[in-house]
Amino acid sequence: MILGPGDRLPQRPSRIVVAGTSGSGKTTLSAAIAAVLDLEHVEIDALFHGPDWTPREAFELDVATFIERPSWVTEWTYGLVRDRVADRADLVIWLDLPRHMVMRQVIERTLRRRCQREVLWNGNIEPPIHRIVLDKDHIVRWAWKTHHQTAVRIDRLIERRPELNVVRLRSRSEVNQWASGSLVDVRERWGGY
Repeated sequence: MILGPGDRLPQRPSRIVVAGTSGSGKTTLSAAIAAVLDLEHVEIDALFHGPDWTPREAFELDVATFIERPSWVTEWTYGLVRDRVADRADLVIWLDLPRHMVMRQVIERTLRRRCQREVLWNGNIEPPIHRIVLDKDHIVRWAWKTHHQTAVRIDRLIERRPELNVVRLRSRSEVNQWASGSLVDVRERWGGY
């Protein structure tokens, strides 16, 4: 069932997936949800990326292990594990933000991380800015070309799991409305774990 930013959740979720294209704010929202509901936030990028941006061999095993836990929040990404994660989820938050907003966010984040040489997962840092032009899978280019794919994946997920609640948020104001309304309502009605 698709819910909006003002809709009450019918039960307290314990395994939450935040969906959206790269740069939409999945990790930021996942961390906020985890803090409000006192759930573990498993940052899936940290499980995937090894040193020098190489995929970690233990990625699928690590995901299989954490999704068996009774409660968590994570981001919905990586085709290798996407269905397995969604099959264990009891709530999906869909960041269906406009492309122009996502592009602004991913460019700002990429530039900030690169200029500050922010250390990401397993010692990685953003590559030099000129890689945007040279690398066809650079995160900025990736966000542009894959923006539409989340909607397709959500449609398939709803067909496969029609009982799954999906909260669709289409703007930053809807994200804020949901976080300060429905999310806080969940905490107040059902408390922490």
